[in-house]
Amino acid sequence: MLRFIVRRLLWMVPTIIFITFTVYVMVRIGWNPVESYKRNNTRVTEEKIQQYKEANFLYDGFGGYIRSYFKWLHSFIQGPDEWQRTIKGRADVWTELRYSIFNTLRLAGTASVLGITIGISIGTLAARKPGGIADTIVNFFAYFIGAIPPFVSGVVLQLIFAIELGWLPDGRVYPPGNQGFDLWLMIKHMILPVTVVAIQTISAYARFMRASLLDVRSMDYVRTARAKGLGEWTILRRHGVRNAMIPMATVIALDLGQLIGGLIITERIFNYPGVGAYYIKHVFNGDLPALMPFLVLLIISVLVFNLLADLSYAKLDPRIKLG
Repeated sequence: MLRFIVRRLLWMVPTIIFITFTVYVMVRIGWNPVESYKRNNTRVTEEKIQQYKEANFLYDGFGGYIRSYFKWLHSFIQGPDEWQRTIKGRADVWTELRYSIFNTLRLAGTASVLGITIGISIGTLAARKPGGIADTIVNFFAYFIGAIPPFVSGVVLQLIFAIELGWLPDGRVYPPGNQGFDLWLMIKHMILPVTVVAIQTISAYARFMRASLLDVRSMDYVRTARAKGLGEWTILRRHGVRNAMIPMATVIALDLGQLIGGLIITERIFNYPGVGAYYIKHVFNGDLPALMPFLVLLIISVLVFNLLADLSYAKLDPRIKLG
């Protein structure tokens, strides 16, 4: 397995370089950093524009793009202190990005843990007796809540629990003007956005787990266990869930790998200062120095969690050999 991990990590290097170069070129073409800089700094002089181009390695032509990319990559690898500053206000990129990532991981991580745990549990319950009462209830519940878009459920929850009843805050991490750390206040502010994300996750994973378990139930080893007189719950626990989790591992890894990408709709509804809000802000500004570190971290996160998914296969099923 160690050999497999080392080989995959080595392959990640050219993969990351190829993908990030493609993204870099697309961002350069799509937003034109020089024009974005002029738009965000209306009184800028030609001298300042030239200084900006030199500071951000904005060379022209395809060869210039390659040279620009590797100059940028070198500064990125050196660490946040060497990163270029934002177009507007020349702010430090890492300070804002780190705060946004932390907020998103807190929201999305909490919602994912709750959603995946509950979704897999009720999906397992539904698969025990296909067509039974539990299966019917879980299916109806999963399809019903899964059909409600986040921008609808978010607004409805705000209207009911924040505006009409006044039980919970309508969003943010803390109320405006709050100073210091307050765990209970932070939890109260997170309840509604976490609920919106969690119900979508529960719906998806309940259906995935049910379908995966029903597929496993038709396998020979399950029929053999049933013929030996083992109870249905015992079969599910010893044979079904473990094998059903193999395809689920891919879905979970892909979802977790994309957490750093933020929850744009939910964060927008609840005015939550996460990565989604960070991305929208800097996309509108066409801010290349702020966008590239975020996109690179997202790419690395997806690749790492794909590797973890492959490793989980061997853990869940010893017959799978990673060479």
